[in-house]
Amino acid sequence: MPELRVLVVEDDPVAAEAHRTYVDRLPGFTCLGVAGTAARALQVLSREQVDLVLLDMNLPDGHGLDVVRRMRAAGNQTDVVAVTAAREVAAVQAAARIGVVQYVLKPFAFETLRDRLSAYLRQRRAAELGQVVADQDEVDRLLHPATVSSVPKGLAGSVLDRVVQLLGNREGWTAEEVAASLGTSRITARRYLEHLADQGQALRTQRYDGRSGRPKVEYSWVSES
Repeated sequence: MPELRVLVVEDDPVAAEAHRTYVDRLPGFTCLGVAGTAARALQVLSREQVDLVLLDMNLPDGHGLDVVRRMRAAGNQTDVVAVTAAREVAAVQAAARIGVVQYVLKPFAFETLRDRLSAYLRQRRAAELGQVVADQDEVDRLLHPATVSSVPKGLAGSVLDRVVQLLGNREGWTAEEVAASLGTSRITARRYLEHLADQGQALRTQRYDGRSGRPKVEYSWVSES
């Protein structure tokens, strides 16, 4: 089947490039472009064949939910995945009411987006093939699709998400500081930090505290703003 064409709607250039790169790394998806404003997103949607929109909620010229409402008013039923830092329950509920199919909180590891888009792709392909549901349990799974974690063996997705959130809160974390915040060992914290650094999502730098000759390695988030 052809790849799904994805429009990334994000005003921050660093985050937009990260999301574009993530999409192009995923089998079954290709990024057709990036829109930095609500107006530009609606323009692209009116002219191009788009299968899925990765939509930030806070755009310089409007709210992401207003973009979805204007899409629907124009008869455009393209699926939307919210990719946003908006954590208010009301925002999540409003997104669900107007048909947003997934809601991904920033900052996030690549695996988080991969898991959710993979679940979306499986469900979409099943619909395209005309598959039917066997029972109520399968209906429930379709309405609330579970994601199959692709976090590397030995790492927990929930802990990885917490590490990502810490890195997004401020610049410069050592393994010791992350361990203290999470209540884990320094070795465990370093495994998660090194994974993010190897994925290109965290930057390693040296911290000199002036009290000893050996610098500490600190990690900063580089993929989101």
